[in-house]
Amino acid sequence: MSKIEIDKQSGCCFGVAKAISKAEEELKKGGTLYCLGDIVHNNIEVERLAKMGLITINHDEFKKLRDVRVLLRAHGEPPSTYQIAKENNIELIDASCPVVLGLQKRIKKKFITKQNEDGQIVIFGKKGHAEVNGLMGQTDESAIVIEKKEDIDKLDFSRDISLFSQTTKPLDGFQEIGELIKERMKNGATFEFYDTICRQVSNRVPNMQEFAKNHDLVIFIAGEKSSNGKVLFAECEKYNRNSHLIHHPDQLDTEWIRDDISIGICGATSTPMWQMEVVAKKISELIPEMKVEKAAF
Repeated sequence: MSKIEIDKQSGCCFGVAKAISKAEEELKKGGTLYCLGDIVHNNIEVERLAKMGLITINHDEFKKLRDVRVLLRAHGEPPSTYQIAKENNIELIDASCPVVLGLQKRIKKKFITKQNEDGQIVIFGKKGHAEVNGLMGQTDESAIVIEKKEDIDKLDFSRDISLFSQTTKPLDGFQEIGELIKERMKNGATFEFYDTICRQVSNRVPNMQEFAKNHDLVIFIAGEKSSNGKVLFAECEKYNRNSHLIHHPDQLDTEWIRDDISIGICGATSTPMWQMEVVAKKISELIPEMKVEKAAF
């Protein structure tokens, strides 16, 4: 019998869910509420909250505000944001992810201890990503960002290196870069490796692989800006070639659907569960006898 299964381990991660919940809570109080950057890399969710009254602004607009409330999203912010808020009497509703805040503190502490030494703080992450911008701010923009293993060529292996990672990067890629740097250290320079990957995110990879293998068709939902979505969908495709990425429930192609198949619906850490449930509902309307359930992985 045909069935639709929603991956219960998909959906917004703790940090993103907390930020969205905080935004909803503050919006219910009334008054104007701004959000510094998209609250989540998911246009549909951003639009839903905008209809509730949340106004998304960029950092240039933030600098011009006075005497208002501004929500900080899960990605975290550099110290300069807090300083501007203090100077402009801006009330910050800080929804930064606790995991990200913990990483910021670790990098800040390392930066302070390394200030008078000839060491390098290196961050494995995506340049320009909101979380990475916040991490860079802890080092007065002095940290070196590497996006791929080829980038390590710009490091000085005769000087101490402390390696950290953006919390949402793939664990295997981070470990590979750590090994490559370790092998090239010279002249007695030390290498420190700090595993700062969020396990709630990294653990989704093996789950996604298993989920994809167990279905005839996989429909993956993620916002166009979601880096995590691209990574997880690649894992789906690797284990099930009949996987499709959509950014909106309306992009569901009815030609993918047929009787007597198992359909898996999953998403990124920035994909709310309700979006996956909308897709499941659309499919069940096409084939009414299809049973919808949550995967028990």
